[in-house]
Amino acid sequence: MYLPQATLALLFAPLLAQSQALSPGNVAQVDKVFAQWNKPESPGCALGVYQDGQVIYKHGYGMANLNDDVPITPATVFHVASMSKQFTAASILLLAQQGKLSLDDDIHKYIPELPDFHETITLRHLMHHTSGMRDQWALLELAGWRYSQDLITDDDVMSVLVHQKELNFKPGEQFLYSNTGFTLLAITVSRVSGMSFREFTTKNIFAPLGMTHTHFRDDHRSASLRDSRGL
Repeated sequence: MYLPQATLALLFAPLLAQSQALSPGNVAQVDKVFAQWNKPESPGCALGVYQDGQVIYKHGYGMANLNDDVPITPATVFHVASMSKQFTAASILLLAQQGKLSLDDDIHKYIPELPDFHETITLRHLMHHTSGMRDQWALLELAGWRYSQDLITDDDVMSVLVHQKELNFKPGEQFLYSNTGFTLLAITVSRVSGMSFREFTTKNIFAPLGMTHTHFRDDHRSASLRDSRGL
């Protein structure tokens, strides 16, 4: 399944640097904690132990893909789901710092095809889950899409959003977690910057931070999650 750019699309490969080693005794203690998951039939995790800003131990436990018998390693790329939302918000803030948009701009300025709800829905509302927009996954489910099985793109999300007649509440009056807002923010970043969302975040966030194995996956034909090479 291909997930919209603003949601669940960030891929992260952790723990790629190491300057010194954890003592053998401590290694044994750490490995013992994760032993119950370090099996060929169990999902697991990638672990990093940091000291003074440096990785002193890294190890993979369990499996990244049970169907294909792919073990987790310190270089495994993980799909980190809604942890990606903070990077979407950061992208909007970077564009605001560059004077290319304002957090109080109406989303219709950048996505005019959205219905007119007779309310101002700002980028700030979208970032803070106070827009009142109905959640895309609920709408897609009602339209017959299968969340974890179908190929779903931003265009598919927009295909249900453009037919909405009402909001859940007046913008700014309530808080309701909304994936929709972050898909719209990612589309805004792409339209304002003239780059794909993946290109913008790589150039402006991940590359400057040295996060060379982290990216937004915007093409279902790209390397799968079981490919530990990342970018």
